[in-house]
Amino acid sequence: MAKGLLGKKKGMTQIFDDEGNMVPVTVIEAGPCVVTEKRTEEKDGYKAIQLGFEDIKERKLNKPELGQFKKHGLSPKRHLVEFRNFDEELEIGDEVTVDIFEEGEVIKVQGISKGKGFSGNIQRWNHTTGPKTHGSHFHRAPGSIGAVDASRVFKGQKMPGRMGHDKTTIHNLEIVKVDTEKKVVLVKGSVPGPNKSIVSLIGKEK
Repeated sequence: MAKGLLGKKKGMTQIFDDEGNMVPVTVIEAGPCVVTEKRTEEKDGYKAIQLGFEDIKERKLNKPELGQFKKHGLSPKRHLVEFRNFDEELEIGDEVTVDIFEEGEVIKVQGISKGKGFSGNIQRWNHTTGPKTHGSHFHRAPGSIGAVDASRVFKGQKMPGRMGHDKTTIHNLEIVKVDTEKKVVLVKGSVPGPNKSIVSLIGKEK
């Protein structure tokens, strides 16, 4: 079984442990989240709950989106994410807060990485540059793509293109501190995405 929570990345800082060692941490404002839907094996073929995070005005949602919340008498939420095999038996309308996590617990964090825009193959794939002296005109060019027919590009060929802004998961991150009053979790190390981006905190399955 697992557990999860939605949060907003606030930035990075550092704290000191009992031995005086500096620990870099990411500050995540986590929850409170509301259970907006419940999936069951009988009806949906899998077990999960859907959590909603951050209030949003009704006029910013279309009718199908708004209807989901009105059906259960809930206030509209901006972000919705499903978490499978949730530990606790929750019902629609229940609130999930940061106290489901404990200090020292190891979790994984999912988010959308920072977008880097259009990048060349050297920055994007760490390819080697060509000679930079003696009249070489092959400095940062991608080189041969390996196709006999020049009109063909093999699937998966590493070439220049859009870099970043991908769903990214960082595993084995330790929770250093849980502040239930401020609804904040301090996670050791970095998590994907820019500040103010939405991340999912997922506890390990037992």
